[in-house]
Amino acid sequence: MTTSNLETKLHQKGINPTAMRLLVLEKLSQQKFAISHKDLTALFDRADNTTLFRTLKTFLKHKLIHTIEDGTGLIKYALCQEGCTCSPNDLHSHFHCTRCKQTFCLAETVIPTMSLPKNFILKEINLVLKGICDTCN
Repeated sequence: MTTSNLETKLHQKGINPTAMRLLVLEKLSQQKFAISHKDLTALFDRADNTTLFRTLKTFLKHKLIHTIEDGTGLIKYALCQEGCTCSPNDLHSHFHCTRCKQTFCLAETVIPTMSLPKNFILKEINLVLKGICDTCN
């Protein structure tokens, strides 16, 4: 992605494109799987953990990225698909490879509709499939 494309993506989400935000978005857009804060930090020569964490929080608030709890004890981050509003209607499942420990978004796999008891309000869904990815197989 070019710097211009990254800036446009941030502007579309109502995010001011600072140098750090552009760098973080660039790194996230290069990932083929979800990434933890620790792993993202390791992609930078020097990165202030607080600034990086604030950048991720801003991206979450503006629904540029989403979090994944894959059962490893680490929160992982991935870019949202175009048009995503992070509502239960457009969420997707994830696949965690038990061999390489990577977590992938399954954007084409729709989470089934859930029936809830009366007066229950659905806010989020976390569906993680576990097994062995195609690379490890």
